[in-house]
Amino acid sequence: MAQDIKSLDSLPVGRLGLIPLESIRTLGSKVDKWLVQWRSERDSSAINSFSFEKYQRDSYCISVENPRFGSGEGKCVIKESVRGDDIYILVDVCNYSLTYRMAGYENLMSPDDHFQDLKRVIAAIGGKARRLNVIMPYLYESRQSIRTGRESLDCATALQELISMGVENIITFDAHDSRIQNATPLHGFETVQPSYQFIKALLRSVKGLKIDNDHFMIISPDEGSMHRAIYLANILGVDMGMFYKRLDYSRYVDGRHPIAAYEFLGPRIEGKDVILIDDMISSGDTVIQIASQLKARKCGRIFICSTFGIFTNGLEKFDEAFAKGQFDKLLTTNLVYQSPELLSKPYYVSCDMSKYIALIIDTLNHDMSVSHLLNPVDRIKRAVDTYNKEEAERKKKENK
Repeated sequence: MAQDIKSLDSLPVGRLGLIPLESIRTLGSKVDKWLVQWRSERDSSAINSFSFEKYQRDSYCISVENPRFGSGEGKCVIKESVRGDDIYILVDVCNYSLTYRMAGYENLMSPDDHFQDLKRVIAAIGGKARRLNVIMPYLYESRQSIRTGRESLDCATALQELISMGVENIITFDAHDSRIQNATPLHGFETVQPSYQFIKALLRSVKGLKIDNDHFMIISPDEGSMHRAIYLANILGVDMGMFYKRLDYSRYVDGRHPIAAYEFLGPRIEGKDVILIDDMISSGDTVIQIASQLKARKCGRIFICSTFGIFTNGLEKFDEAFAKGQFDKLLTTNLVYQSPELLSKPYYVSCDMSKYIALIIDTLNHDMSVSHLLNPVDRIKRAVDTYNKEEAERKKKENK
């Protein structure tokens, strides 16, 4: 993906500033490097004008600290001026690897703690920035976005909190339900799909794929992910299928109706390679169960793609499933914390999103439309065409 801003006809909204919180420091550093590289390569006399003050820098990251008192209470300290800046705050609310001390005990940071730190950064800025943008890849409380009883609407409440504190744009990835943007109808809200990154990473890591209607298929593990499967199937020109859960409404187990069976809807999948796509893997029980169901129907290779890999119950069940041949590759993004154990697995493929995020930031800083970035149809088709040509060349060499 090349940088899209080749001319400097549009002025930046303000001096660019990145604030990646500790929870997303690694990804934030990669984003910063892309921005530094792209802007250092732009050559224009306009860069020396007052309107492009500090446009080219060695780093766009702003130094902040989030120390805590012995009681566990925290605060934010910003180490440099952000007056007039176009600020992008990055946070990973799912990072369970960070801790803080409270009353002599070591406490793991929860999503609530990360969200509070985000609000502390906004409060420390104190309205001095020209514009505030929040990039929250996993949308805080996104699974609690619909009220079905006497329940709290935590995601909508959180979004309105951010807006009331002065945030103008909220950028997230693969929101559990994109209709949550209705909670903030007068402010910017973008939910970005990583479809292109999945396809690119899969094509780089797997050989011998035949992406056509006779050899390939997209599978949704439930009705909630059906739109993702339909979108990708239409781009690739292949069939799609889905599973739905048949519940036993005659009894309750742990406060809910147990699953009686998984039913499949779709054409025959025998012999076809499949992408099993979902927005997140929590415990992993469902996706492994679906993978075993697909294998029972004699499908070919199974590639599990999920935007967010949380793995709340560890990776043992994935190790067992891989050893049994129930799936071939597991792909998730680096939008949330990836443990060293996960990165070391032979079946795991990490999809790097840093370049994509940097491109979105760079475009928004120039106050340009990001519509073309949110629709990766052409990029996916080019990647598949290139792969097919390389596969054809590889087979010719093998046959010689």
